[in-house]
Amino acid sequence: MRIVSGKFKGSSLFLPKDKNTRPLKDMARESIFNLLLHSSKISFQLEDSNILDLYAGTGSFGLECLSRKAKKVCFVEQSKDAIKILEKNIQKLKIKEKTKVFCNDVFILIEEVNIFNIKFNLIFCDPPFKSIKTKKLIELINKNKLLHPEGIIIFHRKKNTDEKLPNYFKVIDERIYGISKITFGTILT
Repeated sequence: MRIVSGKFKGSSLFLPKDKNTRPLKDMARESIFNLLLHSSKISFQLEDSNILDLYAGTGSFGLECLSRKAKKVCFVEQSKDAIKILEKNIQKLKIKEKTKVFCNDVFILIEEVNIFNIKFNLIFCDPPFKSIKTKKLIELINKNKLLHPEGIIIFHRKKNTDEKLPNYFKVIDERIYGISKITFGTILT
């Protein structure tokens, strides 16, 4: 797995040896960024933005953001093994000052601790495919005002996942890549 574009283009990333972490494939990642940056449906400026990478795994999405000049990325991952690999990737790219890594359950971190003191321009959510808590996650993001008013939330789900979303979550675009479904949305205010 490699960084697709930007300052670190072509840099290989460390990957987990186990099957518990499901890294976002290069093709899906590249497609997400093409839509973010070039779609007429989405208005987004990645440069100097603050990113929240939930269920970060080894960090491929957030690291790609930093390669493309994002200002800061906060990574949240519960697996200690994945965190070790994420930290190796951050060290390899020499970008520690632009990152913050949290080893915790996403819901506990947002709901109980709520340690984020900034609004994020982009929140990327890549929960395990078996998770069915998408609506609850959007509700927590909204309740804790984590998303900038013009911010985007991206969900990576299994393509046949059909979850009820809050009525204030507006789907901007949705794409299928292999077994994956990528949903771009925003919270209406």
